[in-house]
Amino acid sequence: MRLILLGPPGGGKGTQARLLSEKYNIPQISTGDILREAVKNSTELGRKAQEFMSQGKLVPDEVVIGIIEDRLKTSDCEHGFILDGFPRTIRQAEALNVKLKGLELNIDIVLDLLVDFDELIRRLSGRRTCENCGNGFHVNDNPSKVDGKCDECGGKLIQREDDQSQTIKKRLEVYRESTEPLKEYYKKLGILREQKGKGNINDIFKSNCSIIESL
Repeated sequence: MRLILLGPPGGGKGTQARLLSEKYNIPQISTGDILREAVKNSTELGRKAQEFMSQGKLVPDEVVIGIIEDRLKTSDCEHGFILDGFPRTIRQAEALNVKLKGLELNIDIVLDLLVDFDELIRRLSGRRTCENCGNGFHVNDNPSKVDGKCDECGGKLIQREDDQSQTIKKRLEVYRESTEPLKEYYKKLGILREQKGKGNINDIFKSNCSIIESL
């Protein structure tokens, strides 16, 4: 099974990708994770990505696509994979499609997690992250046992800059402009399935599994 998870920031893509990865024993591929891994391993494309990242610039599409192509060639992707939050634009989707054809692969299903923007702002603005170990919490949905301290290591919990209200609004505006058009792109290919992204995590997961297994 080869799957793409679409949805806005805070829509639950990462959580659902992790659960689906565990159930179906296929890798969750996050753009940020594989970029960091390529940089860490100092691959040719990783070094190119580092040049842009060190300057605070966006990594060009051709570099990102190349790194994803390399990742899809690894043995653990033989029986499928989950692309978590990629592609983000029509251009990236078209480039990905070309690479997949070159590998004689195709995407089976695109799951679009639907969450209203008021709920997204509530989720994102309430997120807190341990500055020491990176463990995540939420002030309402998943609070730490001791206010301001990580349950795992006791580190200080902080609100990331991209989870602050003004930044959140900008991120959602970018999503509306750049990523929402992907829905129509994949709808025309006949592989888009819309899924409610608000509610109990396990209920959403079960519904996702039902959609996948009905293919």
